[in-house]
Formats: sequence, structure tokens, C-alpha cells
Amino acid sequence: MSVIKFLTSKVFFKQLLLAAVAVIVLSFIMLRWLNFTTNHGEFETVPELKGKSLSVAQIELDENNLTMQVQDSANYNPDYPKFSVIDQAPAAGAKVKEDRKIYITVNPSGYRKIAVPDLKERTFRQAKPTLEALGFKVGKLTYVDNIAKDLVLDMTYKGKQIKSGEKLPKTTAIDLVLGNGTRPGSATTEEGDSLPDNGNEDAAPASDLNF
Repeated sequence: MSVIKFLTSKVFFKQLLLAAVAVIVLSFIMLRWLNFTTNHGEFETVPELKGKSLSVAQIELDENNLTMQVQDSANYNPDYPKFSVIDQAPAAGAKVKEDRKIYITVNPSGYRKIAVPDLKERTFRQAKPTLEALGFKVGKLTYVDNIAKDLVLDMTYKGKQIKSGEKLPKTTAIDLVLGNGTRPGSATTEEGDSLPDNGNEDAAPASDLNF
């Protein structure tokens, strides 16, 4: 009975009111703290960084209270300067919070190097797509006497012989030495057969002699 009286007493309602006020005050304080720490409603605009050097990109991000995070370099892009920004995330113009990390991809100094495939004893029809699939180009074609027509006999780069497994930059033009289908030594000039020597060129035919 004493519990029922307490729940219906003025003291209980006064304490309940104080507790409700305390909850409201604490909630208000928490919201204010969250707004202060997260800059609620305040955003920074991501600047355009593509094509700019790392130093310039860093300055622009600092001015916008943003942080730069460099990712691994991608494949070389000839449309951008070396060591410049070729990609970024988030994209330029995006609205982000202060101190947000902006991930950028940097253009390397050149094409990555790729191992040269073994093309010897392959036909040109097989060699060409193999080179192009790896990112190489077919350079100068030189034909030499060999009975196997269009068979790859050698590979060169800048006049020097190269072997399979050597690494060259992507897009390098590799020169090929191919067979022309002619047996070595069979293309020499043949002289006409000479007539037999009869001794005296001025001798008249026997039919012309009068006996």
C-alpha cells in the first residue's frame, strides 16, 4: 500500500519531472557535441586534381581541409604528364566532410616493362597477335633466304638481337626477321651453256665443198 501511495504522491511526480528534464538536457548537450565534432551541415568541395602534380594537388587539398591518400600507380597514360594525377575518388565537385581522405592515382614515369615472348619458329600470323596481346607492336619486317616462308627466325630491337624473357616497355615495336620461302643459295644467277668448240670457226660446212 505504501508503494501505491508513493507512486501517487507529489514527491514521485517531482522526481519524475526532474528525470525527464535531465534526459532532455543531456540529449541537447549530446546533439550539440555531435554537431561540433562532426561539423554537421558543413561540407567541403573536392577540387579538380587530374593533370596536376602531387605538390599542387596537396596544396589544393590543404586549402579545402582535405587529406591526400596516394594509391598505387596505374598503367602509364601518355595523355597526362609524368607523376601527375590521372584519377581521383571522390570525383571533383563532390561534397564531403572536413578531413576526408581523397584517393588519387599517379601517372608513372613510363610504360611498365613486359617480358618478350618466344616467337622463334612461329609463323608471322601467330607472332603478330601474340605481340599485340601483350601490348607490343610489330616493327620492321626483314626477309632472308629460308625455305620456311614467314617463319620468325629472329627478333631485334634498335638493331640489337633480343631473346625471349627480356623485358621491354609496353608499346615497344619489335622488329622481326622472317623467312622468304627461298632455299639459301638457290637464287644465284645461272649462265647459259656455251657451244662446243669445233676448232676452226671459219671452216665451211661439208656440203659447201666442191670435189
